[in-house]
Amino acid sequence: EGGRMKPVNTFASELLRKVSKKDSYKDMDANQVVVSMLTNPRAWYFVPFIYIKKENTKVRDLIGIPHDQKYARFSDLFTEKGEYKLTDEVSKAHKKKIKDKYEESILNIDGRANLLFGALGGSIFKFFPLPEDENNKWFSFIEVRHSGFKGEDSLYVSNILPLYAGEVVAGAKSKDYSRAEEYLESIHKYQRKYGSAVVPSERKVELELFYNEYDIFKSLFSYYMLASLLMFIVVIINIFNDKKLIRVLIKICIGIILLLFAYHTVGLGIRWYISGHAPWSNGYESMIYVSWATMLFGVIFAKRSPLTLAATTFVTSMLLMVAHWNWMDPSIGNLVPVLDSYWLMVHVAIIVASYGPFTIGMILGMLALLLYIFTNKKNKKKMSLAINEITTINEMSLTIGLVMLTIGNFLGGIWANESWGRYWGWDPKETWALISIIVYAFVLHMRLIPGLKSKYTFNMMSVFAFASILMTYLGVNHLLSGLHSYAAGESAAVPNQIWGWLGLSVILSILAFIKFKKFYKKKKKS
Repeated sequence: EGGRMKPVNTFASELLRKVSKKDSYKDMDANQVVVSMLTNPRAWYFVPFIYIKKENTKVRDLIGIPHDQKYARFSDLFTEKGEYKLTDEVSKAHKKKIKDKYEESILNIDGRANLLFGALGGSIFKFFPLPEDENNKWFSFIEVRHSGFKGEDSLYVSNILPLYAGEVVAGAKSKDYSRAEEYLESIHKYQRKYGSAVVPSERKVELELFYNEYDIFKSLFSYYMLASLLMFIVVIINIFNDKKLIRVLIKICIGIILLLFAYHTVGLGIRWYISGHAPWSNGYESMIYVSWATMLFGVIFAKRSPLTLAATTFVTSMLLMVAHWNWMDPSIGNLVPVLDSYWLMVHVAIIVASYGPFTIGMILGMLALLLYIFTNKKNKKKMSLAINEITTINEMSLTIGLVMLTIGNFLGGIWANESWGRYWGWDPKETWALISIIVYAFVLHMRLIPGLKSKYTFNMMSVFAFASILMTYLGVNHLLSGLHSYAAGESAAVPNQIWGWLGLSVILSILAFIKFKKFYKKKKKS
């Protein structure tokens, strides 16, 4: 599916995510769901399994299910006469060039229904390579008659899966799956015999199964979160009580975070090896790459500022959490043709990595605002030292980010000339990258303007400047269309979390300004 040969374990996980937006069903994992569909497909016609967005009440009315029902059964999509309820709406949606949200939801639900139908009918399970086929085509067991299988091969492909299904059912009663395992091994040997030219190596399959089992990036979210909270506590204690034990604990926390970063790096390497291309080619991959780049610069700055490492680890965990929201597809796929270029290694790597230092700048800016808020007469000296430390690291981080973004933008112009025959075309992605460069250039040059050169203003602006990166990275992809819109799938509304971040930033800025004016702002002599 999608032109990439993959283990059934991977395909099963992708099937569940695409149809139900979940990784499991009740107490069954993805493998068990697929085996269940193969052994008892009729039962799945009546299982609430097709995901429908909460706001799609009009679609629910069309299908005839309650507004509070999150999942539709496959049977819900058909009338008593067996007519498909979405036929007319799907036809209308396909005819329109610009589709509204209702039409997009109709097409998405239709896509999920077709995928589920293919699974229940068996047509998407193309397990069998056609012997001696120069194109290395693979087919499902229900396609035998029209696919060119002959003699014993035709008989084998037609019957092996039904035989396997029968043994699974028998094994469920006797708790003995040895016969079912024999049939699976038989299919495996058949695939290796006739499809060895395209079957991934055993090592690659084992690595992909390892990647799926441990779900590296999803599990890293919680590990990074716990490590960052622990380090925050220790570093804050150290600000007010500098003791040897506390310094040792800081080193232990740094060691734990370095191990997690190494695991993160290994995960990227495994995904790179499995996919055969650099792991920053779509929304999900770019998000885990941005989180890696953020963590990389946090580690670089760790010697100068343990507080920076704690903040960076926290924001990395947040990025990984966002990467696993259900509107991002973590599936490993083949590259879009225009991305199948060495420029993916250069332009995309540099420009996306620049978001890491900008993310650090945003989180350090918020941290500085918090330190302003908690300043009082007793702790002003220690708070001032911490704010100076954070501001210095923040300025270094934004400078690195701006240099990388500028270089990446110039390299993007060269790639654009190779791909589209022009260096610049005011495409939304190009335009917003330029806007981000201008915004951060202004933030870094504010110190030359007498009225804007305070540390408070710099940190506050480093927070709000990040909105331009959010627009460049997420807003352009989901709200606008252009030549850089490669990802397929559902569009996403502006997450409520972004509005919450903006609101929180405004509140922090106001409260911090009150304390800044009281304790830090130099009063003019009368």
